[in-house]
This record gives sequence, C-alpha cells and structure tokens, in this order.
Amino acid sequence: MSVLLMRLAGPLQSWGSASRFARRGTENAPTKSGVVGLLAAALGRGREEDLSDLAALRYGVRIDQPGTRLRDYQTAHHADSGKAMPVSERFYLADAVFVAGMEGEAELLWRLYDGLKAPRFLPYLGRRSCPPSQPIDVGPPKEANLEQALREHPWQASRWYRQRLSSETTLEGHQAAPDHLDLLIDCPPGETPDLTIRDVPSSFSPRHRRYGLRGVRTGSPVPPVLTDPADDDSPTSHDPTMALVEVGRAEVPPRST
Repeated sequence: MSVLLMRLAGPLQSWGSASRFARRGTENAPTKSGVVGLLAAALGRGREEDLSDLAALRYGVRIDQPGTRLRDYQTAHHADSGKAMPVSERFYLADAVFVAGMEGEAELLWRLYDGLKAPRFLPYLGRRSCPPSQPIDVGPPKEANLEQALREHPWQASRWYRQRLSSETTLEGHQAAPDHLDLLIDCPPGETPDLTIRDVPSSFSPRHRRYGLRGVRTGSPVPPVLTDPADDDSPTSHDPTMALVEVGRAEVPPRST
C-alpha cells in the first residue's frame, strides 16, 4: 500500500463530526470526513458526486501542535423577513498543526497529490473561513503502511511553538519537544475501536448529507522525529490563493501528470 501525508496548519481550524443547529463544535484533530472533503475539492468534484473511492481510504492523523480551543458566535437575519435568527456558537482550534495520512492504492493517491498541488477549489481546514497557513503538500505518496509513515515523518510544529517549548526547559543545548505525539487512526476491521464517531462521508449533497460510523484507535503515542533547526525550510508565510488564476484573464497552467 501507499501513503499520502498532508500538513494541516492554520491560524484557525474546525473539524466537526456532530455539529447540529446553533452549536457547531470541533474535534481535537481533523476528521476523516473533513479531509475527504478537502481532497474532493482539490480534485474538483461537485457535492453531488460519488465519494466512495475516497471514503474507502484508510485514514490517520498525528497531533504535532494541539492548539487551543476558541469559542466564537455568529448572528444573522433572515434574508426575506429580516427577523433575527438564533445566535450560533462556533468552536475552533487556534494555532494547531497536524499531519494527516491516507493509505490506499498508489494510482489514486498520486491523483490526489497532483490535485493538492493544483487544486480546482480552494482548500480549507474544516470551514471555508479557515485557510491553511502552510502548503498542505509535504511530498509525493510513498510505499509504507499508514502507522509507519505517521511515526517516521518529522515533527511539523511551528517555529514559535518550538521556541516556546525551549524557553520553558532548562536543558540547554537540547531541542525541546513533547515526550510523544498522539495518533488517531482507523481501527482495523474485526478489532474493537477505542471510540466510534459518525465520520465516514457518503454524500456531501447540501440537500441531504450522509455519514457512516468510523472506529478509531487512539492508543498509539509516538516520540517526535526531530530535525536540525538549520534544516527547517518550512515557509514563514503562505498564500493558498497564489496558484489560482482568475478565469478569463489568463490561461490556467497545465496540470502535471
């Protein structure tokens, strides 16, 4: 099997699996349905199109920088009557960084990788108001199993977060890092999951969204793989729209194969 890894970093992220009505929560890590939606958008699929090939991929995520939970609220008025709508609560993760992975057939993962480099629709981290602050692409698919790939990929925490950890430690000359990083990964068939959430998308149709249950294994903490700070080439800023071309003003660059 092949694995495609993605870096999900942004000032705000929101990954709801049970959001209803006026309370829109977020999980502590990206959901499979949210990441499948991001990938479907990168491929240019409409909300009514089939998702079965993406939903069948095995999913896992590593928490590199947990972030902090943020509560916001929104007000709105009815477009026709002008009457005030109920105030809704919105929850976000601020300054979080994750490494998410999809495991499956190489041919599909290469198409997804190609889509991430030249997305048809703008990627966002759970909600449209949450753009990524760094490129999602961290490299092409590679031959590995999902857990191995997540264990071996270098720690992706931001520079300021690493500096803050270093300022809180007395071990001079050592790079500060957490003892372990938490993994959340699809539970293999036939095994008992640690938790079950409604997080397998079967339709993103705005008329009737549908999700199935997903079993998750949570007990796989891994030590972070540290890199030399001098080798850190992660960008300090990122504009996810810079690769987009205004329709009618210029030709869209050809996509690689």
